[in-house]
Amino acid sequence: MDIIVKKFGGTSVQDDEARLHALRHVKDAVSKGFKVAVVVSAIGRQGAPYATDSLLSLVGGKDTLLDERELDMLVSTGEILSTGVFTELLKQHDIKAIGMTGPDAGIKTNNEYQNAKVLDVDTRSILDAFADNDVVVVAGFQGLSQEGRITTLGRGGSDTSAALLAAALRAKYCDIFTDVSGMMTGDPRVIKHARFLNEISYDEVANMAHEGAKVIHPRAVEVAQQAHIPMRIRSTWDDVDKLGTVISQNGIKHPVIGVTHQLGLTQFRVPTEHSDKVLSLLADHDISVDFININSEEVVFNLTGKASERAKSLFKAHEVAFSFTDDCAKVSIVGSGMMDTPGVVATLVTALSQKDIDILQTSDGFSTIWALVTGSQFAKAVNALHDAFILNQTA
Repeated sequence: MDIIVKKFGGTSVQDDEARLHALRHVKDAVSKGFKVAVVVSAIGRQGAPYATDSLLSLVGGKDTLLDERELDMLVSTGEILSTGVFTELLKQHDIKAIGMTGPDAGIKTNNEYQNAKVLDVDTRSILDAFADNDVVVVAGFQGLSQEGRITTLGRGGSDTSAALLAAALRAKYCDIFTDVSGMMTGDPRVIKHARFLNEISYDEVANMAHEGAKVIHPRAVEVAQQAHIPMRIRSTWDDVDKLGTVISQNGIKHPVIGVTHQLGLTQFRVPTEHSDKVLSLLADHDISVDFININSEEVVFNLTGKASERAKSLFKAHEVAFSFTDDCAKVSIVGSGMMDTPGVVATLVTALSQKDIDILQTSDGFSTIWALVTGSQFAKAVNALHDAFILNQTA
């Protein structure tokens, strides 16, 4: 029995027209003899009646009185509704299908509500269902805790559900359907000359996702990589024969394959004599530090959104000396061949300085180099980096 997994995001199931496009892809796979595990997200995005953010708004959003277990009970209904609707559509088109919640499908998690970790996937119920059905539709983003309660996997959890099912079912491949045709070298809404990528390695796409690319969740890529499951990022609206971006171990190693960005960062500067106290405070309050540099005079690090406001309050309450810069942006270049290519950092610095962009902080890893700039300059920065690296390479 050859199994494939297809995951459809919120925009891919948001209305009748979108669901009919998704249906085409499922029918095509069934016609080729595959058994298909379909993973669906909640219907639509913020503002749609059954989207996750809309469900949260019913109980006051961030001011809700519900605890995390109760919030999981609420928001998990979005994917369950989507599962029922899509299963009905399949049956209307004479496809043998059955719908399952995450717990029904054997997804078992720890007790960390709102951001549960999957401990095991028991595929027996899905495999049993394939005896009489060609398609099993599974509610993404959710599982069953050790206490026997429904949990959710955090933002991007449906991608992770799909990858985990693909690994457990030993699927031939896992398709992630969205509203774009695949990965690009940068966000086309910001970068003028962004290019489509036919192929990319697991490491590169995971790094791009970690650094701000929103096409796929990095946890899903890491799961697929460990299980050696080929992934494809595709558009629900494209023809069934258009395969999108293929993610595999064999992606070509480019010095730089993409440019990404993250907005809304706050840069903190703390004198070295306060560094131990500051880092302990952050750890004790579960605040994760991003993009950290330490020298003899100060520790420099970044936090996002709510975390930065919590940190400011903590430091003031504990009389820690610090300064901060709000509205910063992290711009990154990603490429698995970066370490073997001389002059990458010099090119980055030159590209930004030629556009009069102030570099507030830099850091680098095996396949990523980061630079912090002011939020007002981020668009100019990512375009400068894309022009310097991507446009100077052979397509």
